[in-house]
Formats: sequence, structure tokens, C-alpha cells
Amino acid sequence: MDAVRLILTSRRALADSGGGRAILAEVWQAQALSQAIGSRLAVSGPPELRGEALGLTELAGRGCGVLEAPDLDPGDLRAAQLTDLDDARRALLDLGVLLADIGIALVGVASAAADEATYWQCMEAIDAADESRDRVLEMLRKLTAREEREGVLPER
Repeated sequence: MDAVRLILTSRRALADSGGGRAILAEVWQAQALSQAIGSRLAVSGPPELRGEALGLTELAGRGCGVLEAPDLDPGDLRAAQLTDLDDARRALLDLGVLLADIGIALVGVASAAADEATYWQCMEAIDAADESRDRVLEMLRKLTAREEREGVLPER
């Protein structure tokens, strides 16, 4: 499935998730998808994005690592459904929004956390999402610079 569709599916699922556990499961899914997109860009994306894409892969992996992996059937793992990343710009724009959304959702979960462990887990996941978003924004900046050098204006 195309990266943009998977990102939009993740945004909808996050918005529709109810309580803290469901939100954390969706955050984990979003970070796993970010990791898969970073990995795909690192291997076959534009050369100037590869370093930042590797960084995204590592940061998103950290974001997954601080959260408890949800009990999912293999077919429900969105990251495993990634088959196409045809429009890197669109995918990165949408991924940046998803990462901002998960940061906001995690603030809500942390604020309502009944125990200190969940609170700190959310704080670490917020940090990973924020740093991942920084990588995404840097990749978008590099894409824009390349397009300007080549005389191609990005679609907005």
C-alpha cells in the first residue's frame, strides 16, 4: 500500500482511538510506519535524504522501543503493508502531521496517566516523535533545495 494512504489511515485510527492504551497502540503503529518510511527512503530515496532518513529510522525505532508493542495480527501492522513510496514530498508532509498528532495525543495520555511509569514512557515517546518530526522537516527542506536547484517548483 502507498505510504500516503497508510499515513492517512494511521491519522484516522489515532483520532478514533479512545483511551490511553488504544492511543499508545496507535502511537506505536505510527512510529513503526515512520521507521519503515525512513528505511525505504534511506535505501531508495533521493541521495540527499539518505542520512536524515537513516536518522528517522533510528529515532522512530526508539519511539517504538519505549512503548509496549501492541498485540497485533501480522496483517494489522501498517508498516508491513508499505509497498510504495512514489511521492516522497507528499509522504513526508503527511508524516510530519502524523508525528505532530502523536505528540499531542501523548501529551493527553501523559496528563491523565495514573502511574509514573506511563507518564515517563509518554515523555520519552514525545521526545522521539518530536525528533522524528525534525528529521522529516529537514528532509523536506533538502527536497525543496534540490527542486529549486533543478528549477522544479514543489506542489503546494
